[in-house]
Amino acid sequence: MPDVTGLELPASLIDSVNRDRNPERRAWLAALPGILGRLARQWGLRLETPFQPGGDCSWVGPVRAMDGRQLVLKAGWLHAEAMHEADALRCWDHRGAVAVYAEDVFDDTIALLLERCMPGTPLRQVPEPEQDAIVCTLLRRLWRAPPAGHAFPSLQAMCDRWADRFDQQASRAAQRLDPGIARAGMELFRTLPATAGEHVLLVTDLHAGNILAAQRDPWLAIDPKPHVGDPSYDPLQHMLNCAGRLCTDPVRFAQRLAGLLELDASRLLLWLFARCVQESPGNPDLARVAALLAP
Repeated sequence: MPDVTGLELPASLIDSVNRDRNPERRAWLAALPGILGRLARQWGLRLETPFQPGGDCSWVGPVRAMDGRQLVLKAGWLHAEAMHEADALRCWDHRGAVAVYAEDVFDDTIALLLERCMPGTPLRQVPEPEQDAIVCTLLRRLWRAPPAGHAFPSLQAMCDRWADRFDQQASRAAQRLDPGIARAGMELFRTLPATAGEHVLLVTDLHAGNILAAQRDPWLAIDPKPHVGDPSYDPLQHMLNCAGRLCTDPVRFAQRLAGLLELDASRLLLWLFARCVQESPGNPDLARVAALLAP
C-alpha cells in the first residue's frame, strides 16, 4: 500500500485555501492525503514531492507508475474551471499539449494522470520577447473547431460571468477608472464574443508559466481552461503576464502578437481594453492601460 504519511503539500494550495476560508475546501485539503493514497492504489503509483509552489486548486507532482513510466498526478478540488481539462487534452491528442492517460472524478475531487514533460523547464525562464513566438505557435496549433456534441463552455458565458462580478465591484472600479471607460469596457466584454468571425477551442490561460520544455516537442502546454469562442481572446493572458511591456506600449505589443497570430490587431486591442477594464479593480496598472486604450 502506498505510504502518503507526511506527504508534502504545495505552498500555493495551502495559502489559497487559507485565504478562501471556504469550510468545504478546508475539509478537502484535510482529506487530501487520503485522496492521494486512494489514487496511488487505483493507478499503481509511487508519489514523489509535489511541484512547488504549485497551483491554487490542486496537488500536482511527479509520480512513477508500476511499469516505470514517469508521469504527473494532478488531484484537484472539483470546480467549474477544472471540469473540461481532460476533454481538451484528448481533443488536442498530444499535439501542442501534454497527454492525459487517465481521469477520475469522485466526491469533490477531479484527478488526472498526465504526461510528464522532461526537463519541464517553464517558458518563463526564457526572455519575454522570445516567449511571444512560442506562445503564438502553440496557440495556432491548439486552435481548432470543437468536436460535434462537445460540452465545452462558451467564452460568452465566461465573459458574462466575469462582467457580472465586475458590476458587483463597482465601488472598487470607480476608484480606478472613469465611469464612462468602465461602462465601455464592460459593454465590449459582454458583446465581443458574439461578433467573432469564427469560434474555436480556446486555451484561455496560456502563458509562460503554463508552457514547459519537453522532449517529444520543444514546448508543451499544460493546465488549459478550455472554452469555445473568439481566437482573438486567447493571447490576453500572456499579455497580462508581461506587465512591463504591456504598460509601456500596449498598442505595439498587441500589434506584434496580432501579426504572429494573423489576427486583426484592432480587434485584439478592443479585447485588451475590455480585459484591462475587467481586471482594473484589483490592479491600478491595468486601469492605466485601459485608460490609454479607451476607444
